[in-house]
Amino acid sequence: MSSMTGIRQRIVPNIWCNGNAEEAGRFYADALPDTTYEVEARYPEEGLEDFQHDLAGAALTVAVVVSGTRLTLINAGPEFRPTPAISFMLNFDPLLFGGANAEGQEAARRALDATWAALADGGLVRMELGEYPFAARYGWVEDRFGVNWQLMLTDPAGDPRPFVVPALMFGGAAQDKAAEAADFYVDMFEDTPGGTEVGNRSPYGVPTGPASADALAYGELRIGDQWLMASDYGADHDFGFGEGVSLEVQCDDQAEIDRLWDALSAVPEAEQCGWAKDPYGVSWQIVPANMAELMARPQAFEHMMGMKKLVIDDF
Repeated sequence: MSSMTGIRQRIVPNIWCNGNAEEAGRFYADALPDTTYEVEARYPEEGLEDFQHDLAGAALTVAVVVSGTRLTLINAGPEFRPTPAISFMLNFDPLLFGGANAEGQEAARRALDATWAALADGGLVRMELGEYPFAARYGWVEDRFGVNWQLMLTDPAGDPRPFVVPALMFGGAAQDKAAEAADFYVDMFEDTPGGTEVGNRSPYGVPTGPASADALAYGELRIGDQWLMASDYGADHDFGFGEGVSLEVQCDDQAEIDRLWDALSAVPEAEQCGWAKDPYGVSWQIVPANMAELMARPQAFEHMMGMKKLVIDDF
């Protein structure tokens, strides 16, 4: 598989794990093509809150890099769990597997099927792997750690996309707001190197489940090198956005933290340790780019635990 190591990420998806982030990292390195994992930070041995004592010295964050796209696993407790409202589209484009010829298409298909088998082992199939009107081969699965993946064999004649595309599904109080949210994010991050843009959009065309005719069955947006999907629920579901999958933005200075925090934080009671919830219910982490350096300072962990918006000088 051709690696997408040149991707510059403004937004890093963070996945909440219930004490098993290292195990999950190993699993993804084995299950996903062109994937590595590394423990990046550990909990301190002392100074933890009472509910964190069992994690003393354990992994705090684990970096998983999937064909050049970084996902961060947060090792914590049972407080949160991922939901299907944010899933990860895996784009099995034959161009990434040798070319648009028959050999490349067969290689992409084999890789998709092998990945599906690994992710489905101990997981929950949400849409069976097979042929659909929108794809020659597609399936949706929730893996054993609760993370949702959509696997698609992509037409190589289409516009190229990264192998991993985070997919946001808007429902509940945010039903039919996928297009509005995508426009909001494009404006919010317009200073990203390479710019931002709205990509392809396909409305349902007719009322579908809770979605109106104008709601998005499929939409996409670009932030720098990254692509994200945005769609509205087309069927009744009992899940929504939550802290189980959050979107991290690393900021160069306090001014950037302040600007993004003011724009993205719409739920005051959700503010803690750099976490905020936007007007659509999506959870964000607005953090300094030199977070590792700041966390190495004496008592940095205790200082951070007392903050809502992160203030660099207060570390």
